[in-house]
Amino acid sequence: MCADQIERLPTGITGFDHIANGGLPKGRTTLVSGTAGSAKTVFAAQFLAAGIKRGEPGVFVTFEETPEALRRNMLGFGWDIARWEAEGKWAFVDVSPQPEEELVELGSYDLGALLARIEHAVRSIGAIRLSMDSLGAIFTRLNDSRVVRNELLRIVSTLRRLGVTAVLTAERTQEYGEIARYGVEEFVSDDVVILRNLLEDEKRRRTVEILKFRGTSHQKGSFPFTVIPGEGIHVIPLSAIELKQRSSSVRTTSGNAELDRMCGGGFFRDSIVLVSGATGTGKTLMATTFMAAGVRQNERSLLFAFEESRDQLFRNAIGWGIDFEQMERDGLLRVICNYPEVTSLEDQLIFMKAEIDRFRPQRVAVDSLSALERVATIKGFREFVIGLTSFIKHQEMAGLYTATTPTLLGGSSITEAHISTITDSIILLRYVELFGEMRRGLTVLKMRGSSHDKDIREFTIDSRGMHIGRPFRNISGILSGQFTHIAPSEIDRLSAMFRDDEGDEPARDTAPTN
Repeated sequence: MCADQIERLPTGITGFDHIANGGLPKGRTTLVSGTAGSAKTVFAAQFLAAGIKRGEPGVFVTFEETPEALRRNMLGFGWDIARWEAEGKWAFVDVSPQPEEELVELGSYDLGALLARIEHAVRSIGAIRLSMDSLGAIFTRLNDSRVVRNELLRIVSTLRRLGVTAVLTAERTQEYGEIARYGVEEFVSDDVVILRNLLEDEKRRRTVEILKFRGTSHQKGSFPFTVIPGEGIHVIPLSAIELKQRSSSVRTTSGNAELDRMCGGGFFRDSIVLVSGATGTGKTLMATTFMAAGVRQNERSLLFAFEESRDQLFRNAIGWGIDFEQMERDGLLRVICNYPEVTSLEDQLIFMKAEIDRFRPQRVAVDSLSALERVATIKGFREFVIGLTSFIKHQEMAGLYTATTPTLLGGSSITEAHISTITDSIILLRYVELFGEMRRGLTVLKMRGSSHDKDIREFTIDSRGMHIGRPFRNISGILSGQFTHIAPSEIDRLSAMFRDDEGDEPARDTAPTN
């Protein structure tokens, strides 16, 4: 049978069937290998639970946990195994060790009795799926790798004869290296899936990789996943993201009339804007103004805040004449605040998508991405931003992210460097040291698909919000933080160099010096 003719059996694991191009090859055995804590048992149980929901009974062969423990643990995912057993949809084959049982290593070991029990369970409920967790527990009784290989071949052969689609879990001793503990499991099984629970920069990150599907195709590479209470494993495949979102030429206001003019008429309705600046430069104010502008246009607006509490945000907004509390009562605003450290970035992405689906806003703001960056690896953070940005753009919403620069004067933020190509527009907020006084400057660094003001404009903040004034003229190096003051005579000399042969005056703004 050629690759395209191999029938797939959906696993029901969110995101996994996408990277598996439809599911596990039907009628075959798949080895799921991973270290401790990589969610092997959850994968095996979820595979059966999803089948039962499709009307496909399943058998669970347990070598480690008792059926009682599995029934109790899996209830947290909403899987009522006891009820399924009573309905004849789920059957256990219990090979878990008994407390009084002494472990004896044998030179030869006959699995005939076990295979007979498995065959009886499969036939008694008409099982379509089977999970075996985990092979390592029984092979600890065998001291010869040849015996391990022969017995594993025997198991696979029996399962193939029974016509079930099977998941066999196995242990790994390290995240990279041998696929499974005994080094033979992957050669006997038809397909291999690797679950990893990596520790990078003191941060845990789970990933799944399909190493092989014999005779058929699958997505290549590792994909992040998380385990969610009440749901189970949730894979986040970046390969599912497609650049097919529609682009709108409709403009929407930022909430500041002068900033709208600098941006050529406002933000595009389906664009993502990054506002980057040092602490205290007005990033949260811009996010607040952006939310309030949406509410004034009767648009639902959703703000995710990761640095300030609700009370702080609401108090600050009132100080600028914006009543967040009333906007929430009107049902046009939702503010969600939490610390990034409370969960993984994968869980955070899934939570944010669910909140966006639930509230259905026209505007989304995230304040700030830099707070989220500190709980993830560089790769994990970039994948998070790509996933969130793609989701927002596919919903045709306007999005605004804030990011914090590490220094007060100039320089780019780490966040900005990692995601600048992903966002549609970038607005930089900077402190400017001018003759012993700290001022603030703003420039539109980038705006895809639109002309925009190239000046660095001074702005002030008061109880009425942000006020954008005139451009800085006799100072350079603002963005880098390496300020250089230029005398007016020098400006004239440099301008004269660009006069054309006809003696035209250079196009230079003669606005008064700040």
